[in-house]
Amino acid sequence: MSPALDEVLARARKLIGEWESEDCGVLSVKDFCRYAAALNDTDYIRRARAQEAAGEPVLAPALFLAGTMSWQDGPAEDALRPDGLAARESPCTQGLPVRQVHGGQSVRLLRAAVAGTRVTAQRAVTSADQRRGRSGEFVLLGVSTRFTAPDGAELMVMDETIVVLDAVPEEDSGAAA
Repeated sequence: MSPALDEVLARARKLIGEWESEDCGVLSVKDFCRYAAALNDTDYIRRARAQEAAGEPVLAPALFLAGTMSWQDGPAEDALRPDGLAARESPCTQGLPVRQVHGGQSVRLLRAAVAGTRVTAQRAVTSADQRRGRSGEFVLLGVSTRFTAPDGAELMVMDETIVVLDAVPEEDSGAAA
């Protein structure tokens, strides 16, 4: 395996089970509706705005928490990694000549998020394995994120697989000179 992939594997194995916590802030109907608009779900928007106007609880769209890439202002383009991801979405790869793709995701919906609720995301690397495929060696990272309400109740648990590969050398990328 390449030195870069060896380093990713070593970093990841040290972090397994180390949970990081992030305050996602207070969820708002406006954020829910922006998410629904991106999905062209105008029925949700009408229903949510009517519930809000009537003083009724407004539940988040089912995959709102999983579909939100970051709870902070997004990084400027020059702060993104060469593969287009922010450092937060790139565990164990900082400063290494690697690229990554997401290999899959499973989501367990446990309790609906409600507008006005402060949500916390807790994220940890849960596994790190060396693999070999037709295109060569790679590292599989398992990452789990738990979204919780202030009372500690889990709203959603998301498990992801991230495939980390060596960066494609420029001369092999197929780009014209």
